[in-house]
Amino acid sequence: MPGEISILGAGPVGCALALALERAGRTALLCGRRPAARQAARSAFRPIALSHASRVILERLGAWESLAPTPIETIHVSQAGAPGRTRLTAADAGVPALGYVVDYGALAEALYARAEAAGVRIVPEAGAAALTVHAEGASQEAREKRYQQEAVLARVECRPAAGSTAYERFTSQGPLALLPLAGAYAVVWGTRPERARELVEAPQAAFLEALAAAFGRRAVEFRAVAERGRVPLALRVRASPVGARQVYVGNAAQTLHPVAGQGLNLGLRDAWELARVLQDADDPGAPHVLARYAARRRLDAGATVRVTDFLASAFTGANPLAAAARGLGMLALDACTPARRFFARRMIYGSQAIP
Repeated sequence: MPGEISILGAGPVGCALALALERAGRTALLCGRRPAARQAARSAFRPIALSHASRVILERLGAWESLAPTPIETIHVSQAGAPGRTRLTAADAGVPALGYVVDYGALAEALYARAEAAGVRIVPEAGAAALTVHAEGASQEAREKRYQQEAVLARVECRPAAGSTAYERFTSQGPLALLPLAGAYAVVWGTRPERARELVEAPQAAFLEALAAAFGRRAVEFRAVAERGRVPLALRVRASPVGARQVYVGNAAQTLHPVAGQGLNLGLRDAWELARVLQDADDPGAPHVLARYAARRRLDAGATVRVTDFLASAFTGANPLAAAARGLGMLALDACTPARRFFARRMIYGSQAIP
């Protein structure tokens, strides 16, 4: 059967899938160019929070040891201008860390290098295949919901140095996340497009002042900002992750708002599960094989999309009644250890007990 499995896209999800297939005893053709070169051409800082489940997957693929991640042991969740907060800890979920922060470019390069070392065939373009896997980015056929927000991305130096606590703060314009990364904070700040443009173009002092005001009173001094950029935010979901001898994984299946840091983690789970389904398939593109994959991903992908969309939509706005309701919800979660454990583990593992 010519070109049994072709993977379009040599980013992290495509490379992870190629490695997982090799591990399962299947070979695949990886179609794309080196992600690090593409990242360097864009010169864009892109922080990524990897869940503990993603760490397990990357360890099994031999791609974890080359990374230099910053662990997240605690996530502090709050809202600006209203009461209510929640603290999620690694102990809540029974894991050494809730997540790990890396730069997307470093992760992409590590996985590509691992694929090369493992002997994965990497070519510029795909040919005929029994199964074509789309891992090249957002699908043109996906349904789209625009949030009327852009994410401001930046690296902020601070005093004292950032430790192992991440912050998620909901403001009236959108969520503000501060992720610890090598002693600094990686900022992912959702806000109106016009405000995002102002923040990216503002003098350093004005940006740091605005960040401090949004972050609230805490014993952190923001001292310098670098690598500012902005990206539009939207939800894009395909009606089905499979077609006629086609599978869509990662952003090609669903592109999410970054509010809960679930996009790439969900994509890595897509890749891992697809490799498991294809391991013993006589014909990897057969309809019953693809239907099995779609069924096994339905709960995890569907629930993750709904939770992310809810957080992106329901935790914005200045309505005082809504803010009070959000505050009560966060206080209730903070007071209930089993609920915190359930929520934390679902954010880490999706619908599965283990990856």
